[in-house]
Amino acid sequence: MNKVFPSAAEALADVVADGQTVAVGGFGLCGIPEALILALRDSGAKNLTAVSNNAGVDGFGLGLLLETRQISKMVSSYVGENKEFERQYLAGELELEFTPQGTLAERMRAGGAGIPGFYTKTGVGTVVAEGKEEKEFDGERYILERGIVADVSLVKAWKADTSGNLVYRKTAQNFNPVVATCGRVTVAEVEEIVEVGQLDPDSIDTPGIYVQRVVLNATPEKRIEQRTVRAAAPASSAAGEEV
Repeated sequence: MNKVFPSAAEALADVVADGQTVAVGGFGLCGIPEALILALRDSGAKNLTAVSNNAGVDGFGLGLLLETRQISKMVSSYVGENKEFERQYLAGELELEFTPQGTLAERMRAGGAGIPGFYTKTGVGTVVAEGKEEKEFDGERYILERGIVADVSLVKAWKADTSGNLVYRKTAQNFNPVVATCGRVTVAEVEEIVEVGQLDPDSIDTPGIYVQRVVLNATPEKRIEQRTVRAAAPASSAAGEEV
């Protein structure tokens, strides 16, 4: 089955709608589905609950959807790097469900595995535990966290075949594998598409059974969130003296 769509906009056209929960892969700006985020913005879908490790930065990533006020709630583990996020949250315009990073990953993994909830010690005795069921195991307190199932998942991979089998590259793997499994409909943005049989089965990170649609973005921007460089060493003369 060929799951390739000609563009990100066409891949999302009949699957996104107002009020949906949308899970988005990436860590900071690493491994985010840039083209799919732009297409989601251009779709005009609003009142979205976005599940993602963070909300991008001002003017890029999920920050674009905050600027257009399409996100009404964020479920995330890191809320820095984005002034508009901060402004909307402090003004009471944006709901935030703050979730520890490991818990967020496990909530999506659980949702994709059909597990409705699990107990964890992370967050016990903090605001994270407010309103959640607590239980004691072996003398230790745990809180119940619910698995996450998204209406739509948007992920970024390095390579895919036409059946949606995905291969991630290095740290871009981050949240993408669990995001891919927790969506009722998963759309993958990739840099290269090959025919079925051309991927080494042992290298496939996400099986195509989890992916419904694939779009090509061969030249993503891959913006660096915080670029840190050192000054160039001074040039030296032949005698070894600084010029």
